[in-house]
Order: sequence, then structure tokens, then C-alpha cells
Amino acid sequence: MKFICSKQAFYEALVNVSKVVADKSAIPALEGVKLRLCDSVLTMTGYDLEIGINTSIPVVSSDSGEIIVNDAKRFSDMIRRLPSEEIEMEALENMTVNIIGGKAQYTINAIKADEYPAIPELGEGDEIKLSQGVLKSLISETVFAVSTNDTKPILKGELFEISDHRLNVVAIDGFRLAVRTETVKQDGDFKFIVPAKTLLEVSRLLKDEDESECAVRVTKKQVVFDFSGYTVFSRLLEGEFHNYRGSIPQNSVTEVIIDKKELIECLERASLFINERIKSPVKCLFDSGSLKLNCQTSLGKINDEIEADISGPKIEIGFNCKFLLDPLKVINDDKIKLLMNGGNLPMKIVPLKGEDYTYLVLPVRLRSE
Repeated sequence: MKFICSKQAFYEALVNVSKVVADKSAIPALEGVKLRLCDSVLTMTGYDLEIGINTSIPVVSSDSGEIIVNDAKRFSDMIRRLPSEEIEMEALENMTVNIIGGKAQYTINAIKADEYPAIPELGEGDEIKLSQGVLKSLISETVFAVSTNDTKPILKGELFEISDHRLNVVAIDGFRLAVRTETVKQDGDFKFIVPAKTLLEVSRLLKDEDESECAVRVTKKQVVFDFSGYTVFSRLLEGEFHNYRGSIPQNSVTEVIIDKKELIECLERASLFINERIKSPVKCLFDSGSLKLNCQTSLGKINDEIEADISGPKIEIGFNCKFLLDPLKVINDDKIKLLMNGGNLPMKIVPLKGEDYTYLVLPVRLRSE
């Protein structure tokens, strides 16, 4: 198995598929990248039994064959450091691979391709087609609210729910909920739950503002994302997702319209006194046309105030600062609505215009209560 190809194309593809290669595995083949050569096309695969990525690049070759190259990270570093724009690679019968770039030559160990675990059957199933830019926004505006707690594994993924030509993408971690809605052309109703790890890898490969299409195909136990020459495949999470619709309040007694940028800056000033070790809620008083914010920890304290358009009774309420900041950074409107029903009930955050995004966050009980 021998070929010549562009160093840049090879390196970019190798880095991307290596993201899902297992660091340590009982199956040594999973710590490497599988290379398959056929008809002047080289296909690379990375896989860790839960998520896999493969892609192909053109090469110059009249050869064919397949092999697994050990140690994906070292392999990537070797390619990156070669002093030429073109590389030559040859897999030898003694399970070593020679890599030549300019006057530099590496030799690296390899594994027989038949030791690679079988890739899941990715047959026919339901399909959604979305532009890359839309799918990237669906993920980025919700994935931060996915649970990292192993006690409820189903919440470590996001619900994709298609009904009446609308797609809802939902994330919940027990303290907050994010729902992003998009109109789709697909007929029929179906739903599935994708691990957050998979969605983060997909988002990393998607292009911002790209109108080119991504096909999302769903089978009974697998989901496949096809776009820009990449195929990302992953197992689905099995189980019943939380009934999120019943958690979202339909009415509110206090409505606040506030400038998003000013609120972000206010919360970021407060966050200077909060870290992973020293946590304290930010106390928010909505009253008389302003938000008065207070936060005090062993590091210091802050009192701050910004203007707000408030309808309804005044409310004092406390929140985890990060949980308030996360949705603000992904909502596109300059102004947002904060909808509340008292100091002990969840706050709903929505854009000033449109109904494509909803974020719900539980308050933190304040000491004065």
C-alpha cells in the first residue's frame, strides 16, 4: 500500500478523525487511525466504539489496501513537522509504515486492519436535512445545558424532536433547560437523543454561516451526520427523555426587557468574585426601572445597577452567575425578555423577537430567605 498526497489535506483530515480516537483502550487498534486505500482515494477512520468519524482525500496511487497506524496523536505530530508540501507513505509487510516528506523520513508501527472493530451498520432510516450554519447554531445554543451527571445518563444527550415540520432541540441538566426550534421540511413525527460528546464533535467540524447541507440520518440505535466530506456516526442514548414541555411556564407576573450586552457585562463584573471553589449566587432586585445586582464572597463584593424596563411587581431573586451568562452569549437579539413568577420559581429567558429559543433556569435560595 503506497501513495503520494498533499501534506495539508492529509494532516487536516487526520487531525479531525483523531479527535474521537480512544486514548486508552482494551482494543489497541482503537488507539490508532485506520487508513483504507482504493481507486486513488484514501479513507481515514477514527472510532472509540461510541462515536466515529471518517473522511476521504484524493491521493496519487495505483495501489490498494488498508492498515491501522498506531498512536494517532504522534502520527499527527509527525505529519505536521514534515518539511514538505507533499508526502509519500508506504505500508510494509512487516507492519511498519514509512512516511517521507522532503529529506525527512519517519517509520512508525502499524496494526493489521482486520483487528479494527466492525463499524455499526448505518442503514436506511428517518432523515433531516439542515444547512450547516443552522445545525451549528442549534447545537451551540443548547449544548451547554446538557447534564454532566452520571446519575441520569439520558440527560447527557440532547433530544431532537420532529413534529409538524418543526424541530426542537432540547438540553436539560436539572438546573436549567434550553430549547431551540427550527422549521424543517421533513414529514412525520419522530425523536431521538444524541450524546453531547457527539454533538460537540459535529459542531467542531461544521462551518459557520455555511448554507451547504448536512444530512442527519437516524436508525434504531445510530445517528449519522453527513457533510463536507465527513461522516460522523454515533450510538443514540436509549430511554425516556424528561417531559420538558410541562416544565416551561406559559405565563408570568413580572416581565423585564433588558439590554443583553449590558447584562452580560454586569454579570461578568460579578463573576470576578466567583470561581469553582468559591461559589455564591448573584442577587438580583428588579424594581423601579432597574436591575440592582449584588454578589459577595470571601474574595470581595460588588454592587451594580443597570437600566431595565419592568412590568409587574418587584422581584428579588438569586442565580448561579454562569447559568445566567450562558444563554445570553448565544441569543442574537440586542434585547431580551426575563419572565418571572416570584423569587422561588424558575425564570424564563427569551429573545425580544421570535419564538425560536427558550431558556429556563432555577433560582438559588438567598440567605436572607
